Amino acid sequence: MAPLHEIESFINTELRLGEIPDYSAAHNGLQLSNNGAVTKVAAAVDASLPVIRKAINEGADLLVVHHGLFWQGVQRLVGAQYDKFTEAIQANLAIYSAHIPLDVHPTLGNNALLAKAIGMDKAVFYNDWKGIKLGVRQEMELEFEDIIQRLKKTLGQEVHFCRGRKEPSVGVVGIITGGAGSEIAAMAQQGIDTFITGEGPHWSYPLAEELGVNIIYGGHYATETFGVKALSHYIANKWELSAVFIDHPTGL
Repeated sequence: MAPLHEIESFINTELRLGEIPDYSAAHNGLQLSNNGAVTKVAAAVDASLPVIRKAINEGADLLVVHHGLFWQGVQRLVGAQYDKFTEAIQANLAIYSAHIPLDVHPTLGNNALLAKAIGMDKAVFYNDWKGIKLGVRQEMELEFEDIIQRLKKTLGQEVHFCRGRKEPSVGVVGIITGGAGSEIAAMAQQGIDTFITGEGPHWSYPLAEELGVNIIYGGHYATETFGVKALSHYIANKWELSAVFIDHPTGL
């Protein structure tokens, strides 16, 4: 058993919640408390009602997520929103959310872990966003087909891509997980030859063709499972707790 306030304080400090900017709807940090004790940590990408129910069934009393309870802004506590809070409170399930701070963490972050998994062993941070570097990049001596296979194996699913670059090599690879496909023009301006993200708008594909940049859409969900898994295991090891990953893919 571990005190919830100690875990909360540790994550806040480790992820630099007070320093890392985010979208207004993120509300990073402890979003729902419990009785103050944690025995089992669950991790998931989204704090959706099915995920909360799965965490409860697993016997977790702390759920760590990437997308928290308030992404749609202020909502009436009726229907599914009421059920989320009611069932979590009745089950003594605390919910902690970390978005951009978890994306950009150098060892626990989605970007760094995906990069490491596909062989980017010398990746550096890039892409200025609100005073921080939002992604990682590295030049790779690798052919495009090889990086596709690595991504498919790492993510456990097919990936969608536009092969805009004429050369067979991937060149400079940039990674920003999640929904960063709309940044394709900024990637081209920063010298990225192959851009890996989760998803993007329709127009990002033809624009990548026109700009001569490869873009690979690995799936928003699939590219953002790394951080919550790593963070939950870190917490579990530090406080000698058990941990479980609640896999609830969206297919997007």
